[in-house]
Amino acid sequence: MTGSWRRGSAGRRSGPVSMAVLLVRFTAPGLLVLLALAGLIAVAARRAGTDRAVESAGQVAWVTAKGVVQPRLSPALLSGDPAERAAFDTAMRSYVLQGSLVRVKLWDEHGRVVYSDEPRLVGERFQLGPDELEALREQGSDSEVSDLSAAENRFEVPHRKLLESYVGVRATDGRPLLFEAYFRYDAVSQAGAQAWRTFAPPSLGALLVLQLVQIPLAWSLARRVQRQQQERERLLRHAVDSSEMERRRIAGQLHDGVVQELSGTAYALDAARLGGADDAARLEVITAGAAQLRHSIGALRSLLVDIYPPNLAEEGLPAALADLAAGLERGGMTVTVAAAGTESLPPTTAAILFRVAQESLRNVAAHSGARRVEITAGRTGSRATLVIDDDGRGFDGAELGDRFTAGHLGLRSLGDLLADAGGTLSVRSAPGQGTRVEVEVAAGGPEVRY
Repeated sequence: MTGSWRRGSAGRRSGPVSMAVLLVRFTAPGLLVLLALAGLIAVAARRAGTDRAVESAGQVAWVTAKGVVQPRLSPALLSGDPAERAAFDTAMRSYVLQGSLVRVKLWDEHGRVVYSDEPRLVGERFQLGPDELEALREQGSDSEVSDLSAAENRFEVPHRKLLESYVGVRATDGRPLLFEAYFRYDAVSQAGAQAWRTFAPPSLGALLVLQLVQIPLAWSLARRVQRQQQERERLLRHAVDSSEMERRRIAGQLHDGVVQELSGTAYALDAARLGGADDAARLEVITAGAAQLRHSIGALRSLLVDIYPPNLAEEGLPAALADLAAGLERGGMTVTVAAAGTESLPPTTAAILFRVAQESLRNVAAHSGARRVEITAGRTGSRATLVIDDDGRGFDGAELGDRFTAGHLGLRSLGDLLADAGGTLSVRSAPGQGTRVEVEVAAGGPEVRY
């Protein structure tokens, strides 16, 4: 038997769960998390690279503004002197307009473009934004993506996307101005991509290695789950087989025993009622019928004890064993019971010992032909024991194996039950020398129900 069985929506059993399905169930969530983390790492790495590039552009603009631009902001340049403007333009094109920096502008506080490498902008006025005015007055700096739809940026449209960094500067006479540098944004994007290529592979590689390490663990866990499912299936089949066998036994006992006896009693009473027998004969028939009814009632009580031992839960194992012994005594056997010290056994342990005694004594009554039976139960420390001896005809080991093969599951079922409880069952017998059943189990075990 492999796999496990699951209930379908219609109540039918579905097929066993394969190892592949169990492994997928364990690993699929990890793979999904890995993919999600990969996406997050990609976004985070690009954002970090972009932030770093924007910060770097701002630093370039700051150094350029303070180190190259500010020392050259003479009053003559601000008043529009052609020579000063030409010298300033030469300096900008020589030292500033390089690499990804493609445009510079110099503003006064009224929004007039004092200088730009695009001469068509010089002298035009535009409204400065709040952030730009703050940088101009506070001599601060900031960066943002250029709004190429604004009128002052109409000549930058061919560049598609630019990053502008503006820095507050002062002319040599102390007047506040705003220096603005425009960088190609593809340099920023490339920096983000480079950060992704630098940091993402090691991070994703570590996550992948972690996932690969987890696969053997998932496989081991899946095997364990599958074994547990197989064990549950085995126990379920064992319970179904035992229940079916018990129902057949009870039905057979009722049909061949009590039902036949009651039918015979009913026929005898009807014959006495309808026949012409005298009062003495009728009394004899009634007396025999009453005796038969008492015997049938005793048999039914024994059967009820087999089905559910009331004294086991209420009075403990010794009283339940005494009930079993009474059933054998009604059949003419001499039975002794010694169960001192078992009154306080846990209910699960008492139920296991009772179940073994019940099946063993059933075999004694059905097969042994014994005249004497000894039942001994006890407790030593954390272990409980049960021994059942009879003086019947006994059997050899081959006969016991033949009984198993023929479908007599009683002792084999008890062996499985005790194995599940961590106990042992041994049966010793020889032809003509009786049978001895010995059981040892921990004083505690799996739940056993009747």
